[in-house]
Amino acid sequence: MLRFIAGRLVLLFVTLLAASVVVFSISEFSPGSVARKSLGPYASQEQVESLTKRLKADDPLPLRYVRWLGVLAGVIDDPLQDPATGLDFHDPRGSRYFGNLGYSTLYKMPVNDVIWDRLGNTAILAGLAFAFIIPLSMIFGVLSGMREGSKTDRTLSTLSIVLTSIPEFASSVFLVTLFVILLPLLPGTSPLTESGQWSMASQLILPVAVLVIYDFGYVARMIRISMVEVMEKPYIRTAILKGLSPRRVIMRHALRNAMIAPFTVLLLQVNFLVSGVVVTELVFAYPGFGRMLLEASLFGDITLIEAATLITVTVAVVTQLLGDIGYMLLNPQVRID
Repeated sequence: MLRFIAGRLVLLFVTLLAASVVVFSISEFSPGSVARKSLGPYASQEQVESLTKRLKADDPLPLRYVRWLGVLAGVIDDPLQDPATGLDFHDPRGSRYFGNLGYSTLYKMPVNDVIWDRLGNTAILAGLAFAFIIPLSMIFGVLSGMREGSKTDRTLSTLSIVLTSIPEFASSVFLVTLFVILLPLLPGTSPLTESGQWSMASQLILPVAVLVIYDFGYVARMIRISMVEVMEKPYIRTAILKGLSPRRVIMRHALRNAMIAPFTVLLLQVNFLVSGVVVTELVFAYPGFGRMLLEASLFGDITLIEAATLITVTVAVVTQLLGDIGYMLLNPQVRID
């Protein structure tokens, strides 16, 4: 097990390194020079040429990548913080430290001061949504899978499919119309600030509801399929014939085996809840990671996009590692020497 985890951690490092090469190369070949992106669209050509020389932005791409990686690792000073550039970029952590993600031209502050706050806000939103998605999916999936083809199965399956088919923007508009306009019980935006009559908790209700409505039906369908397959196994029929109660059969014999395949599906939802909540955060003006990424893309903040991409890749690889470990623990047939 330890050897397997160590190997996957090495793979994580290699994947992140390869992703950084791809992201850096794409950003370098995007329209506009590095100096122009740093100075903004209204800088003169003389200023752009002067900054290009100071940043050595006309060096070959591999050399620029190594320099960027050195700044990220804290090996060399961040050239953007050199007072001679005239950019007035300042990082309170200094010009050389591990994890230096650069400077955001959109927010006019270090990327670390922007991205982690936004990621934390999205983590709160995703964590609350996940706390509802898991039990709802298990209840719907288990009840449907226990009685395949029954009225309960058809009703729950239809409801799951219908809810999953509704786009996030549509459910957002519907909930806002119902609970904000017709029944003014909840706020229509979620800026996460204490203002007026709306508490922080009330601002989270509608965004969380949208994510739960959109996502739990898909997971419930996966659990149902796995549950149907498990309920047809000989050991389940044997347990029933021995006179065990349905509750004991489900909880002690069927549920664990039925969750082996959906466990990976559940962890994959973490990627969606971290980087795929752009629509929800935009509709409710939620200061999260997805909205930040959209704003950075529209503004052309390449540094922030690079950092957000690397974080997204890290989350994806880590959740995949956790999924593999969980699959091994749930399935006794899998052994790693």
